[in-house]
Amino acid sequence: MSRNRVRDLMSVISNASCRCPSHSHSGPAYNLTVNNSTTTSSLPSKDYAFEMACSTIRYGPGVTQEVGMDMVNMNAKKVCVMTDPNLAKMAPVKTTLSSLAKNGVNFELYDRVRVEPTGESFADAADFAKKGNFDAFLAVGGGSVMDTCKAANLYSADPEADFLDYVNAPIGKGKPVTVPLKPLIAIPTTSGTGSETTGVSIFDYEPLKAKTGIANRALRPTLGLVDPIHTLSMPQRVCIYSGFDVFCHALESFTAVPFNERGPCPPNPILRPAYQGQNPVSDVWARFALQVIAKYFKRAVYQPDDLEARSNMHLASTMAGVGFGNAGVHLCHGLSYPISGNVKTFQPEGYRCVLILLFLGAVLADTVREFMHVMKVENGLSALGYKKSDIPGLVQGTLPQHRITKLAPREQSEEDLSQLFENSMTVY
Repeated sequence: MSRNRVRDLMSVISNASCRCPSHSHSGPAYNLTVNNSTTTSSLPSKDYAFEMACSTIRYGPGVTQEVGMDMVNMNAKKVCVMTDPNLAKMAPVKTTLSSLAKNGVNFELYDRVRVEPTGESFADAADFAKKGNFDAFLAVGGGSVMDTCKAANLYSADPEADFLDYVNAPIGKGKPVTVPLKPLIAIPTTSGTGSETTGVSIFDYEPLKAKTGIANRALRPTLGLVDPIHTLSMPQRVCIYSGFDVFCHALESFTAVPFNERGPCPPNPILRPAYQGQNPVSDVWARFALQVIAKYFKRAVYQPDDLEARSNMHLASTMAGVGFGNAGVHLCHGLSYPISGNVKTFQPEGYRCVLILLFLGAVLADTVREFMHVMKVENGLSALGYKKSDIPGLVQGTLPQHRITKLAPREQSEEDLSQLFENSMTVY
């Protein structure tokens, strides 16, 4: 191909590229040139690098039965298995425990994980882990189980730490994790959180009545066993809400502020946050997830025995997790944290945990409304029991979520947040 044809082709691709706020900058999308300021003792105001980290993932129907062999291969002598009270009676946990027993792996089961965990429930799991002197961890469940297991691993590795030491600033101290953690295998049973791929652990911080979390690459599971067989047992409403979670993860990581426009630049690479901003590698994972959602989301919801559709949504959850686990999410999740923390009596039909309702802006709004309408997702905050008088409290719960709100492609004032909540009282 001639040089001119290559140049023309690149021009066409550039002109047809995404025009969302994160991808429509007048200059190069990624200027990786290190200027003089980065080579001297003074740091630039914005970051100049991103770091791609991800768990090892094994995907395929039936891979759960291999977990006992994995633990033997890791030379694990005593394993802490974590799950919730409902899953403890179901096939995913039974298959897991059977594999451990078959391979002679010693384990103890903690089945008290709280769906939508709190600081108190994290502490209870951590106490169990500290007393057990485990040399490996195994989480079987949804995001709540995996996040609780990550926290238990962390605080048992640093038993003298205060709980808020590792919680994201400004709510906690946001200290970097420097203690060695034990190996952790995660087996997701839902298709939404992508927690098997991320170094993030989310919980309800009850004094603030909002969600927050711990974010550090050290928390990332050593191995994720993504077994689509488990998705066949998901109720329809869980499938719907989980699918919207994947949708939001992919969209938010794709539209986050670019990594080289995020500040401040860390003085040491260990201080570079897990959520670094939109970057070319995370974009690949996000695009894949969005393509899968467009093809399989409705089928997965309305054809529960469609293993192809549910398998692909399970994979999309993992793919989106790798994307946002490095790029981050932003305002949609920031708005959702006080909503879930302040929700009063609402419980979705067929879904035992609290709904985290995520909001999207004008981009793809019609597509989102169509999904919500067709799948009968509750029509905005009013359907969850919120009134306009609740908005000031929701705004105050959003303001401290700097870890994610500052990744939004546009800054927000309190008035902006108020307007977003007001507009979200009804959606379609």
